[in-house]
Amino acid sequence: MIHTYSGYEERVKRNLEQRIKYMDAGDKVFQVVIPTEDEIEIKSGQRRTVTKRIFPGYVLVQMTMDDESWNVVRNTPGVTGFVGSGKPTPLAEEEVGKILKRMIEGTPKVKVGFSKGQSVRVVNGPFIDFVGVVGGINMEKGKVKVLLTLFGRETPVELDFLQVEKM
Repeated sequence: MIHTYSGYEERVKRNLEQRIKYMDAGDKVFQVVIPTEDEIEIKSGQRRTVTKRIFPGYVLVQMTMDDESWNVVRNTPGVTGFVGSGKPTPLAEEEVGKILKRMIEGTPKVKVGFSKGQSVRVVNGPFIDFVGVVGGINMEKGKVKVLLTLFGRETPVELDFLQVEKM
């Protein structure tokens, strides 16, 4: 695993792949991966799937460690160093397997802009313009339980994430 400037992961990956090609190091540096996962964001009543980095500022590199391959990777623009104190420390195969599995099989996570106990306003549906308090969030169903005051008493109502907004 190499450390890069945060936000420069894509640029470092491109630079490193070009250096591998031009310096004929394909037999020593095999693969360059930026660990990412999809996340569903809800903004302004719209559902968007965005790709987020799992480890911002880090890039996985599969390579045979020797002076030549170390030099190719270490001197790539944007690379600040290898992970490890002094000598690069390789990740265990099972750790890399978990990261790659998370990237490939991971179902998109929903990023919600509110939390339990927070006041929200209903922006869609039969309870439009009602204000309530979040009583619970069900990520699997994409629903939020909101406690609304109806006819003088608090009533739990299950709504979709798109139907409420943070106040």
